Amino acid sequence: MPPKNRTRRIAAVGSPLTLPCGVTLPNRIAKAAMSEQLAGIDGAPSQTLTRLYRAWGRGGAGLLVTGNVMIDQRAYVEPRNVTLADERHLEAVSNWARAGSSEGAVMLMQINHPGRVAVGPLHRRPVGPSALRPQAVGFNLRKPRELTLDEIDDLRRRYARTAELAVVAGFAGVQVHAAHGYLLSQFLSPVANQRGDVYGGNPANRRRLLLEVVAEVRKAIGPTAILSVKLNSADFQSKGLEEDESLDVALALEQAGIDLLEISGGNYEAPAMTGVVADSTREREAYFLRYAEQLRARSAMPLMLTGGIRTLDFINDVLGQGAVDVIGLGRPFAVRPDIAADLLAGNREPETLPTAPRIPMPGADPINSYLQLAWHAGNFRRIAAGESQVSGRGAVRTLITAGTTVSARALTQF
Repeated sequence: MPPKNRTRRIAAVGSPLTLPCGVTLPNRIAKAAMSEQLAGIDGAPSQTLTRLYRAWGRGGAGLLVTGNVMIDQRAYVEPRNVTLADERHLEAVSNWARAGSSEGAVMLMQINHPGRVAVGPLHRRPVGPSALRPQAVGFNLRKPRELTLDEIDDLRRRYARTAELAVVAGFAGVQVHAAHGYLLSQFLSPVANQRGDVYGGNPANRRRLLLEVVAEVRKAIGPTAILSVKLNSADFQSKGLEEDESLDVALALEQAGIDLLEISGGNYEAPAMTGVVADSTREREAYFLRYAEQLRARSAMPLMLTGGIRTLDFINDVLGQGAVDVIGLGRPFAVRPDIAADLLAGNREPETLPTAPRIPMPGADPINSYLQLAWHAGNFRRIAAGESQVSGRGAVRTLITAGTTVSARALTQF
C-alpha cells in the first residue's frame, strides 16, 4: 500500500524545469560530477566511459554532469581525465554525448583546469594565481609558478574553446568548475591568490577571472546552450573564501546570465565536498543547505544542491519550498545507475545504498577523500560492464586496487 503522500512526494522531484536558456530538464534529479578517470592515454573518451553514461542515461536522471574534462593537455586533475582542447577527439566526444542523452537526459560537460593541484604531467611545473604551495599532503611537493597576464588570456580562450567544442559535439552545455580548490577556485581564494594586479588583492579582483571566463564561454556557446557554474559556498579553510564573499560571487554570476549554479564547498586541504568536513547543516541533511537558503533569499537564479542528501522526503521538501531547483546526487549513482528512476517512483531512499569506505582514525581526511575517489572509479567500471547494483569494496581492498591502478596509469599518462 503506497503512502498517502506519495503523489506529493513524486510531484516535486519529477517536475520539469526550464532553465533561462530555454533547455528543459525532464525532472529535478541530477547525477553530479564524479571523476571517472576513464579516458584513453590520449585524452579521448573511452568506450568504457561511453557505456557508463549510457547506463546512467537509462537510469532516469534529468541531468547528467560529467566529471572533469581538461581544457589543456598540459595539466590534469587525475590520470586519464578526458581532454578537449581541439577537434582531434570530437567523434568520441560526440558518441559520449549521444550515449548519455539517448533516453532524454540532458548532458552537461564539466570543464576544468587544476591549477596548482595538477597531478601531471609530472615533468611540468604546476601553475596558479600565485607561487604558493597548497597545504594538502602530496599536492605540496611541487611549488607552482605564478601565471602571467598573457597566460591568463590564453586560459580564458581555452575555456571558451572547450565549451564550444562540447556543444558542437552534442552536449547541451557546460559547467565551469570554480570549486574544490581548482584553478578558478584558487583565484577566488584569499589564501591561494595573493596577486597584486587586477586579478588579486580584493574580492572584486579575485572574482574577475571567473566572470571573464563566463563571458567568453557564453559568447562561444551562444544563448541557447546551458552555462552552469560550480561554486564553493566556502573553502572551509582558515582565511579562505568565506560565505559572505561567495554570496557576492554568486550574485555576480546571476548578473552575468548563467543558467544554473551548483553549490558545493571545500578543497584538497578541507574536503567538505566528500563529507569529510561539513558545515553545520549536516545534522539536518545536506552539507550546504544553509548557504543555498541564504542565496535564495537574494536570488531567483536556478540552484543545484549537492552533497549529503539522504532522503526522498528531504528532496521534495527542499524543492517544494523553492530553496533549490535541482538535487545533485553523486555516490548513489556510483552504486546503482537507475537510482533516479527508483526515486521518481518513490521506491528507494539514497541513504539505503552502500557508501564509500572510510578509515576511522584521526588525521586521515586526505586518505579518506582519496579512498572515496578510488571507490567510485572502481564501481564505474563495473556499472559500465553491466552491473545494476554495485556493493563496492572495503577500505583495504580499495586502497590496494587503487594504488596498483594509479601506478600503472602513471607510467602511461605521464
